[in-house]
Amino acid sequence: MSVEPRQVPTVPYGELVPVTVHFDDLDALGMLHNSRYPLLVERAWAEYWHGRGFRFDGDWVAAGDMCNVIKEMRLSYERPVTRPGRYAAHLWVERLGRTGLTYGFRLCSADGAQTHAQGHRVLVRVDARTLRPTPWSDHARAVAADLLRPAAVEAEREAEREAEAERDAA
Repeated sequence: MSVEPRQVPTVPYGELVPVTVHFDDLDALGMLHNSRYPLLVERAWAEYWHGRGFRFDGDWVAAGDMCNVIKEMRLSYERPVTRPGRYAAHLWVERLGRTGLTYGFRLCSADGAQTHAQGHRVLVRVDARTLRPTPWSDHARAVAADLLRPAAVEAEREAEREAEAERDAA
């Protein structure tokens, strides 16, 4: 007997990462507990970055880009998850700055058609020794750039053109 790999539908931008809701994730009303939504998204992001070579093995100095902190998080609950099963986290990048990264997400049906919750989170890359903001590596920037939402890509290009014009004027 062979096992077929799970097919993940595509989305117009970003990536769908499969997540699983278990029975014990549900609250007394039979709905996914509100604290589990961001946890599922966090696990999906960890899987995404780990799959691209980023790791944390207990040493913050060696962690590089994985040494980051959350500056802001917003989450809006749209429709309850009322049963265990397979779902997906739709992940994308809204803004890629020098030391900050804003990503968007949706917890959705496995095919991406129904949104259960959506939001964004702002991360800041920090130096492990000083805990001060520090630039993302070129590798992290390249991986994050692959997830830029199309409107965000144009905004990033415009910001680069403005920065270049300011440098030329100086």
